[in-house]
Amino acid sequence: MCRFVAYIGKEDILLANLLVKPNNSLIKQSLLARESRTLTNGDGFGLGWYTPFDKTPALFTSLFPAWNDRNFSYLAKKTRAQLFFAHIRAASTGGISHFNCHPFIYKNWLFMHNGSIPYFKKIKRQMSNLLDEDIYSWVKGSTDSELIFALFLQLAKNLKIKNSYDIYNILLKTLNIINELVKKYHKKAVSYFNICITDGKRIVAFRYCTSSRTKPETMYFSLSEALAKSATEEGIYKYVIIASEKLSTNGFKWQIIPVNHCFMVESNLSISLQKL
Repeated sequence: MCRFVAYIGKEDILLANLLVKPNNSLIKQSLLARESRTLTNGDGFGLGWYTPFDKTPALFTSLFPAWNDRNFSYLAKKTRAQLFFAHIRAASTGGISHFNCHPFIYKNWLFMHNGSIPYFKKIKRQMSNLLDEDIYSWVKGSTDSELIFALFLQLAKNLKIKNSYDIYNILLKTLNIINELVKKYHKKAVSYFNICITDGKRIVAFRYCTSSRTKPETMYFSLSEALAKSATEEGIYKYVIIASEKLSTNGFKWQIIPVNHCFMVESNLSISLQKL
């Protein structure tokens, strides 16, 4: 399965500070993931980041393994952003192509996924039939991940997103629809949904699988020192990092996102956890 990193902060940082420099950086995880059932994630990678010039994020994808693509290091060492996603891929559904590389981009949205849908080939057409023509035509790849995102976009269509709970509710509805389709073929089939999604202002992350007997892949978060915190006030932080694996134990304090929980970061960098 894949590995990813997401960052949101009050100030922009150099992408390399998280993706290249740490002793368990995303580049190193592409060759040897320490906390995944899939050790090597060499089927391409992608970077998505927001700039001050446009609400639509920038995107770079490559079919090369991250450890063997100089562009990854060059971009990361020269690019700064307040919000970015990075993903390394171990292909499960869909071949190796640029269209299948995460993160996926649609207008102001970025989406990345670590997991799989069982019986995807059998429910793919049914999922596609739920999409309006514009969303259906947008889909270019062959992964279950992109179609999860497409169904989310369909359900989010014409809705005004006010906070991370709006995103959480739409994403949960998306996964519930998928789970009901899967159950038609096998009631005990297990779906894995480690997901990060952003609208360019806030981040919502799911660490979720549909079986109580199986754990989803790992996912952590790391926070700066709180800017404001009291008994009646949420902590507001300078930055929040979400990562499939601990990038380093030096300079970071990592907390595990509990199994079957949603971790949400608001636009003001307050955080919350919601059980799924």
